[in-house]
Amino acid sequence: MKVILQQDVKGQGKKGEMIEVSEGYGRNFLLPRKLAVPATADAINTMNLKEKARKAEEARLKAEAQEIAGKLQNCPVKLSAKAGNGGKLFGAVTNKEISEGLKAQYGVDIPKQKIVLDEPIKAYGSYQVKAKLGFEVSGTVYVTVCEEK
Repeated sequence: MKVILQQDVKGQGKKGEMIEVSEGYGRNFLLPRKLAVPATADAINTMNLKEKARKAEEARLKAEAQEIAGKLQNCPVKLSAKAGNGGKLFGAVTNKEISEGLKAQYGVDIPKQKIVLDEPIKAYGSYQVKAKLGFEVSGTVYVTVCEEK
């Protein structure tokens, strides 16, 4: 019996896949629990249309991520912070502050979870911070930390 999975089923496949299962497993387990639908012509067409739409959306999001990565090259973020003797900051500059700085200074909205700091920024200076934008696209954010006046 061929069925199209509506949800991920452990040991069988992922959502949207068409798989071959035994008659009893399909009729007594998958179908009553709405984990799958029979693979009729209509269901196969619907599955193909959804797959096509998903690929188009994925391509759009990837292009958008590459566009943002290109914008980041021309967007050096300037942040100010208080420090003690020797230029060591009180606390550290976090990915949240970098994200807010990008949004305030350039209107580029990157969630703080996508900004990757290898180690916290705890001194004045210029830094290069990696931003993982998804779809194997990453950009570099140039951050300058200066003294707060």
